[in-house]
Amino acid sequence: MTTDQTRPSAARGAETGRPAVAAAEPAPEASIERRLEAILMVVDEPQSVVALAAAVGAPVGVVRSAIAALCADFDGEGSGPRRGFELREVGGGWRIYVRAEHDALVTDYVTTQTPSRLSQAALETLAVVAYKQPITRGAIAGIRAVNVDSVVRTLVARGLITEMFTDAETGAINYGTTDALLVYLGINSLDELPPISPLLDDGTQGFSGIPGIDDAHGGEGMPR
Repeated sequence: MTTDQTRPSAARGAETGRPAVAAAEPAPEASIERRLEAILMVVDEPQSVVALAAAVGAPVGVVRSAIAALCADFDGEGSGPRRGFELREVGGGWRIYVRAEHDALVTDYVTTQTPSRLSQAALETLAVVAYKQPITRGAIAGIRAVNVDSVVRTLVARGLITEMFTDAETGAINYGTTDALLVYLGINSLDELPPISPLLDDGTQGFSGIPGIDDAHGGEGMPR
């Protein structure tokens, strides 16, 4: 005989005159592919399979299969369209990149946007890249003693710096300045910049003490 405690909720609702309340089902966990996709959309440098596996809490083998599925998905091998971006392995890690056929379009879009004034942090970071290139984000952060992730993204988006190459051992991206910077500064080459690079050998002296350099923020800045 079924007791009231074990009787189905719909039956109990009918007896009491109250509407039955269905038990809430837990929301399904996002698939490994979607979780990896979310992480890869925001990383600045290629991520190893091991790092991605740790991020999503899944075995390395499962993550490898998920990456292969994402590559096929982005390439339009399934039922969906071929995307304007691709998942590419560079320097032993994975990162989302614009497809080569869209490089010119994206470059034109970025460089033709109405420019606004760069922040002090952006100017300081740009100066470090100009004098120390090729240089990684980690090295820039070491010189400026602050996180530079968002500033580097801004400078890349403005077309003032660009990814030059990826270190084969560490996977770190090395950055350098573009011709657009020369145009903005009104010079023909970086050789025309003030000769302050000897002061940056270990990053401890910054740009302080150099005529024409703003040292109001830790001794770093750009030529006036």
